[in-house]
Amino acid sequence: MNRKKIVVFTGAGVSADSGIATFRDSDGLWANYRIEEVCTPEALKHNRAKVVEFYNLRRKESLTKRPNAGHLAIASMEEWADVEVITQNVDNLHEQAGSSRVLHLHGELMKLRSERNPDLIYPIEGWEQRLDATAEDGAPLRPHIVFFGESVPMFDPACKVVAEADILIVVGTSLAVYPAASLVYYVRDRQVPIYLVDPGNPDTAMMRNPLTHIKERGAVGVPQLVEQLRNELAK
Repeated sequence: MNRKKIVVFTGAGVSADSGIATFRDSDGLWANYRIEEVCTPEALKHNRAKVVEFYNLRRKESLTKRPNAGHLAIASMEEWADVEVITQNVDNLHEQAGSSRVLHLHGELMKLRSERNPDLIYPIEGWEQRLDATAEDGAPLRPHIVFFGESVPMFDPACKVVAEADILIVVGTSLAVYPAASLVYYVRDRQVPIYLVDPGNPDTAMMRNPLTHIKERGAVGVPQLVEQLRNELAK
């Protein structure tokens, strides 16, 4: 089998099939919160307790969820391809499914970091962050999440990963959140095929690469695509 470099770029849609609410859902966890109140540097500064409470609730919810068929299919490709996952999601469902190389663009829900030093990062046991928890530098701990208005430190490493792809798979993202959405333009040339798995109509107007749009949810479309690629690459 021809071992290809497959890069998988995932958004909220791949985790929605596991029951994790996205901030666009009208009936999910985000419905009772305004983004400005819980996901900005200003919110952390002015109402830290509410921010910590919100991410505690998200963490508690996340611990009840399990990988779905989409996550599992992505992980299974490591048996026959060189696979790297880039995700906008802050959950750890890709890791739970068995993916060994996962780059989180927007942070990780199950980690905390120093408010003063972004390189002091700690895993959290369970779901609850205490308000008085501090890092070893004495600064308060905060969720290891990239808030709206903050830079995305993992964007440049993600661009380099995409540039190495022989095949790019995009799953469950609206391609509307920047800079993450621009990753699709970092493929090394226009011959690299892009497979888009999403039931909606993400903005693909500027894509010039060969594009296949599978209009299914991740849990349905990704296993189908993985089986197709496995058969094609085995020839």
